[in-house]
Amino acid sequence: MAKASLNDIPTKEHVSVIQGPIIIGAGPSGLAVAASLTSLSIPYIILERSTGIADLWTNRTYNRLSLHLPKWYCELPYLPFPPHFPTYPSKAQFLHYLNTYTSHFSIDPLFSHTVMEAKYDNVSSLWRVEVNNGNGDMIVYMSKWIVVATGENAEPTVPKVKGQERFKGGLMHSSEYKNGEGYKGKKILVIGCGNSGMEICLDLYEHGALPFMSVRNGVHVLPRKMFGTYTFGLAMNLLQWFPVKWVDKFLIMASNIILGDAQKYGLKRPKLGPLESKGITGKSPVLDIGALALIKSGSIKDCEFFTSEGKPKTPFPNGWKGENGIYTAGFTGKGLLGASLDAMKVAQDIAEIWSKIESKYDSVV
Repeated sequence: MAKASLNDIPTKEHVSVIQGPIIIGAGPSGLAVAASLTSLSIPYIILERSTGIADLWTNRTYNRLSLHLPKWYCELPYLPFPPHFPTYPSKAQFLHYLNTYTSHFSIDPLFSHTVMEAKYDNVSSLWRVEVNNGNGDMIVYMSKWIVVATGENAEPTVPKVKGQERFKGGLMHSSEYKNGEGYKGKKILVIGCGNSGMEICLDLYEHGALPFMSVRNGVHVLPRKMFGTYTFGLAMNLLQWFPVKWVDKFLIMASNIILGDAQKYGLKRPKLGPLESKGITGKSPVLDIGALALIKSGSIKDCEFFTSEGKPKTPFPNGWKGENGIYTAGFTGKGLLGASLDAMKVAQDIAEIWSKIESKYDSVV
């Protein structure tokens, strides 16, 4: 059976055929893909279910949040941070940067557009994306490509804890936490010992609360700086010359000298080193900003460890491209740096095909 032409697409529905890719998500990853496509003169549309860009950073992060890596490792493609920004920009500064980025590249997302279904249509050889436009109307966009850039942390994961229905205290996900106001004198259990968990514990302590911490697996705690330079930058430079296992051994040794052995205080190190663990599982080491000293002093108390294992389905660097023109951006477990690399690879891959295709679509949005 011959493939249908674009004129064979049913006209009873409100269908728009898009010349370029459909990007789903207007967070940093989606914006990076849009800018990368713009640099190659490829049109696109970007669909975002919320009412603004970077909804996670805007509405579901705590007030004291700042970038966990130096700014030059978190820049999106083709536009650096302002030179007067500090090494670790604050939440407000990063949002300012993203808004500037959006304006600079004339990115105009379709807000309040929630993707209900996306599936590949074998007849037309196009992706069919059904969208609720916020007014209750259903619109169908069709394109040769879709880029899923909804983010690794778009949906909160709330575990079910045995007996929680009998718990009389408050229970919230970290995406709901803003600051420690209102917690003075209260005992708070923070479940998780990533960068966010450590910073929330620190924030609670500084607001007069009594934080406890529960850690599911081991964790690597590293200083932000070592030997006069930033730890992440030092690690990246060493990786150009030495195997990752050697660099990990160096980082652990240096951390023990600078911070002391965190294992004495219940923070057991995983079997994999910090960089090897990041590459395989996507779990970042904690870059300490003061919480470890509070754990040592007993101001933040550690609870029992729980063991479990989880691995990404498609490890970096091969998870950005699927079949039939579907891509992902920002799911590498490597933060904004990984999202930027994804964005440029996606745009380049689409550009190779785009340059060979003549414009033959009925409508463009």
